[in-house]
Amino acid sequence: MDLKDLRNSYEKHSLDQNQVPNNPFDLFKDWMLEAVNQQISDPHAMTLATCDAQHRVSARIVLLKEIDEKGFVFFTNYLSHKAQDIAENPSAALVLWWEVLERQVRIVGHIEKIEPSRSEEYFFSRPVGSQIGAIVSPQSQPIPSREALELKVQDLENHPDSITMPDHWGGYRLIPNLLEFWQGRPNRLHDRIQYHLENDLWTIQRLAP
Repeated sequence: MDLKDLRNSYEKHSLDQNQVPNNPFDLFKDWMLEAVNQQISDPHAMTLATCDAQHRVSARIVLLKEIDEKGFVFFTNYLSHKAQDIAENPSAALVLWWEVLERQVRIVGHIEKIEPSRSEEYFFSRPVGSQIGAIVSPQSQPIPSREALELKVQDLENHPDSITMPDHWGGYRLIPNLLEFWQGRPNRLHDRIQYHLENDLWTIQRLAP
């Protein structure tokens, strides 16, 4: 398969280093709001890249559920493959891509668990079906069949009073020390603005495309 002739020219927006806010969280929220307003499908979908103790890298899509004063929050199974990576090596990266806006954001930092009370609050705000899915799925582990999983789901559907947040499920927060905002421009001369945290202060640089 030859893909060399596939190309696109990005011409919708620009990104001026002298007009961006001092705090990257403010710019990220502006971009996320614009993506939401554009009715982009799953604007909060992001690639999470992790690395285990043997330096084996993995990546998958997760959903950004909250931006707080420290970082970017997502939820998952604490026994999953990604969770094992995080336990061995908390350094990680996120990437969000909004094709309609010709934008991506790259976020680098370290991951920590959020407070259990906040995980529980979010867990019970989810649809009951999603709660059940989090309980019955031994994420990343081999299972004998889909039918075996569905039997567990059916059992909980018949006993909804027994639904509680499992100990193996909850939230993570990626606390960033670097964010890069990428805006597509014509002729591959893209705008790249990088925020780097140094001594609790964000420094801003323009990077070559």
